[in-house]
Amino acid sequence: MLVQDDILSLTAARFPQNADSPSDVIPLEKGGSDRKFHRIRNGGNSMIFIKYSAQKEENRHYVHIARFLASAGVPVPGVFEHDPDEGLIWMQDMGDDDLWSYRNEPWSIRRPLYESTLDAVLAMHTTATVAATGEDLHLERVFDADLYHWEQGYFFDNCLGTHFGMSAPALESLRSLPALHDASDRLASLPRVLVHRDFQSQNVMIQHGRAWLIDFQGMRFGLPQYDLASLLHDPYAGLAEEEKCELLEYYKSRLGATGGKVESDFDTVFDWCSVQRLMQALGAYGFLGHHKGRPEFLTHIPAARASLYRIASRLDDLEPLVNKLDSLP
Repeated sequence: MLVQDDILSLTAARFPQNADSPSDVIPLEKGGSDRKFHRIRNGGNSMIFIKYSAQKEENRHYVHIARFLASAGVPVPGVFEHDPDEGLIWMQDMGDDDLWSYRNEPWSIRRPLYESTLDAVLAMHTTATVAATGEDLHLERVFDADLYHWEQGYFFDNCLGTHFGMSAPALESLRSLPALHDASDRLASLPRVLVHRDFQSQNVMIQHGRAWLIDFQGMRFGLPQYDLASLLHDPYAGLAEEEKCELLEYYKSRLGATGGKVESDFDTVFDWCSVQRLMQALGAYGFLGHHKGRPEFLTHIPAARASLYRIASRLDDLEPLVNKLDSLP
């Protein structure tokens, strides 16, 4: 484990122009990440220092993906230095204001920030997707039917099973619902773009009124509606239903304006992606809360469960799941 003197020494070796100036090292908390973040302040300047483990495959490819996204016009922090052998990154400091920190502001303030956020991810879905052709990107597993099935199982095991104590026979009955299997196959058959994968309010930094994407190392090919579901149904932020509708329409209008096609089933696909994303999030909250000693994540289960119940209620053939969600304590 690196201590302050180690970080300063490593930084001075790579940025000798700042070696004689006094610096402060401030630890930063970062959600459920296994990476360690520190802010290094040197006079009026600052940068972010990251120590990561190479055991997690996606961590090793963060810098390559960051530089690719920046070159494709996606707003992401710049990388100053990378030591892949030691698992060290020095990168641009985007400050302390993430999108989540604005959650209690009036909609008149939040809306332009969310629109900037959607513009940023739209660039990933469009220009970066085109630029990825021929690039040697090491991306995470593509969203195929097996991954959608896995997300569903993650929810059944860690949320309904571990957290709510549902019996194995009851879980198996829900797990085998034909509508869920059909949805996995249907979503997997649709054209894919590059998606962030964890596109929520704490993974968007706001600087001078503009959104910057972070924690995109899980980027992969999937459906744009999955990213939209991640942001609009983010339990951390608690958007109102009318706000979600406005933002969904904004994205569709911007997609059309950039030459993209808004298919007639866009909203239906969004709803099914919302079910998938909320299942994944609920599974993660249960796993982190009960197996990783992070009980704070359990506090997000009620809001995510309510969203899942509301969306599943308007989709066909999910009545057994809807009824079970309604009956949980």
